[in-house]
Amino acid sequence: MTNPPDSNASREQFGIWLGMLARQWRAEVDRRLSPFILTEARWIILFRLSTADHDLTQKELARVAGVQGPTLVRTLDWLEEKGLIERREVPDDRRAKTVHLTAKAEPALRQIQAVIQGVRAQIFADVSDEELEQCLAVFKKIGRQFDAFAGSAQDRDMIMVGQGKK
Repeated sequence: MTNPPDSNASREQFGIWLGMLARQWRAEVDRRLSPFILTEARWIILFRLSTADHDLTQKELARVAGVQGPTLVRTLDWLEEKGLIERREVPDDRRAKTVHLTAKAEPALRQIQAVIQGVRAQIFADVSDEELEQCLAVFKKIGRQFDAFAGSAQDRDMIMVGQGKK
């Protein structure tokens, strides 16, 4: 199946818009959380830990949070110093550590959730459920195409960790 000639512009703009919207969304959440000393790296780590459906190793957490190892380590050091997380050795692999939220993280998590929900409500205020479902269907269809790339299914699964968890 070939695409109409004028559809190339739409396909080109799709990736540009997707990247731009993702950056703007994170930037708005980051702006609203900045008074709470929660930088993007910090709140994303806390949020990903709170939505994960299993204990995440530091390596898995770096992948799902989209940060490099050194940035993750600095962020985890700060979060641990503030008593928001703790690292535990993995029994079968002494080199690996899992990262866990502490009870002290609860107020920060409530704030993160409230801000994310507020931004989400504003973003989707003029978007119908039907429009959103259509958009998600397209995203999923495109996502399946990435399965052809080495490791993409595993990467996407890691990114989607806990997405259905409330």
